[in-house]
This record gives sequence, C-alpha cells and structure tokens, in this order.
Amino acid sequence: MAVGCSAALFSQSAPDGGSDNDEKQYCNPVINYSLPDPTVIKGEDGYFYLYATEDIKNVPIHRSKDLVNWDFVGTAFSKTTRPTFEPKGGIWAPDINKIGNRYVLYYSMSVWGGEWTCGVGVAVANQPEGPFIDHGKMFRSNEIKIQNCIDPFYIEDNGKKYLFWGSFHGIYGTELTEDGLALKKDAPILQIAGNAYEGTYIHKRDGYYYLFASIGSCCEGLKSTYTTVVGRSENLFGPYVDKSGRPMLENNHEILIGKNDAFVGNGHNSEIVSDKNGADWVFYHAVSTANPSGRVLMLDRVYWQDGWPYVQGSTPSLKADKPEF
Repeated sequence: MAVGCSAALFSQSAPDGGSDNDEKQYCNPVINYSLPDPTVIKGEDGYFYLYATEDIKNVPIHRSKDLVNWDFVGTAFSKTTRPTFEPKGGIWAPDINKIGNRYVLYYSMSVWGGEWTCGVGVAVANQPEGPFIDHGKMFRSNEIKIQNCIDPFYIEDNGKKYLFWGSFHGIYGTELTEDGLALKKDAPILQIAGNAYEGTYIHKRDGYYYLFASIGSCCEGLKSTYTTVVGRSENLFGPYVDKSGRPMLENNHEILIGKNDAFVGNGHNSEIVSDKNGADWVFYHAVSTANPSGRVLMLDRVYWQDGWPYVQGSTPSLKADKPEF
C-alpha cells in the first residue's frame, strides 16, 4: 500500500496537537514516491483509479477507495504494447476518461526538447486497470503547426466531445469525433490561453468553466517554480479571465497552489473529485523539500468562495481531514 504519511510530516503538521494516529486525517504526500501529472477516475467497481506520467513502469496505475490509501495495481502498457509513434519518447501526462462503455486514455509522447515531433495519442480498455490497447497517434505538433502539443485533456459539453492541450506555446482545443478517438475533420483549432501555461484541466460549475493550469518550471528539483493557477469563463472556449477580468490569453490568472517550506513545484492538477458530502478534492504533484528526488502525489481540498476556487492558504496542506465516502 502506497501512503506517504511519514512521522516527520506528522510532527510538523499537527499544530492543533492532534494524535498522529487520528484516522480522520491524512498527511501529504499521499504517495511518497514520484507520480507526476496525475489523472483520476472512479470505476464501476467503486474504486478510484489514478494514472501518472510514465516511469520505468509504462504508466503506473494505482487504486483507492478513499483517495488517501493507494495500492499499485499494474501499468497501462507493457514493454510490447506501449505506444511507439515517437520511438525514443516517453509517455507523459495521461488523461483518463469513460467514453461509452470504454475507458479512454489520452497521452502525450515526447522526448525532452522535442517540441515539434511530440504529439498526442489515445488508447482504450474495457476496465480501468487495463490492459490498454493503443490506437496510436492522433496528431503531432509538426502536423498541426502548433509547438509542444502535450498535456491532453478531454471534456464533454452540450453533447459534444472536445480535446484541449498545450505547453508554454498556448493552450488549444478542438472538437473530436463521436468515439473520441480522432480530431473532427475541419473542426477549428482555437487558442484559449497564452504561452505561460501547460497542464490543462477544465471544470464546469454553476454556469462557469474553470481553466486550471500550471505555470513555471516543473522539473528542476528544489528550484522548480511550478504553480497551479486558474481562470474562468462563461463559455468553454473562453474568454477565460482572472478576478479582475484580465484575459488568460494575455497570461493573467489567479494562483491556486503556490509553494511553502515543505513543498515546491506544485502543479499539473488532476480532475476534481467530490466526496459523499459534496466536498471537492484535487490531486497534483510537488517536490518535497525533505526528499526532493521526485515529484510526489499530493491531495488537497478545493473550496469555493464568490464563484472562485481556492485551497486553504494557497499552499499544500501538511495534515488535513480526510475525504468522506
């Protein structure tokens, strides 16, 4: 079982004097090894399934009943079934969805610095733990003339299916075919945010679309400046703005999760998950200042005030009440 509640973290994160063994609380990180760019879905079996950027395990899959205690259950691909359209590329920033009766996994494939040869592919499975069958490349940067096409995100809206993507050269989106496996022919590709962002996630709530993204450097250890930000719009394709009405197309936003003494490089958030009480929760990755060797899995509650999301203190929690299921 993968749980990151170290005694050191508990000792520095219990200002209320609570017991380290309080079963109603958890501490960050919830998984204390590297699981960057998380994406999560609830399966028909009642488990939550979480996927992350590839390491040596060909896109690791974990599952949990409570969002806090996780077990490793396998990988999306094997050495023989993993995608190959970028032969030396890694599989980055997956995005899991249920489309019809199938689980559909969008993924980026790139080598570091390969901003014109990278692209987005798609794989499908009959159950969330796989095995996933690769359907190959959907598009490449050099084919659609948009640099650094990684970090896909899928959303359904008003009966149509859409894919958004992008990394520090604009965030873009377009409509998909009905099965979700290809770009819809002749559908326009539209830019919705500026060149400060990557790691797109769009959440619809109370008549607004909230564009969550990450700014800064993701992968420089303790020097990482990754920060989770957000803007909102009344329409899926924008304009997205900050609280002052300034557009994300001009790189304006609100900060959701910044750094603190324990965690830096906090970004690339997952989908928002609601517990039985309607509380919203989000995963993201961070670099632990105590052990900066990877990007560990974090969990925090998302609160809402005056139509805007926030995380308490705008930084990662060290210890907090658990979700309730």
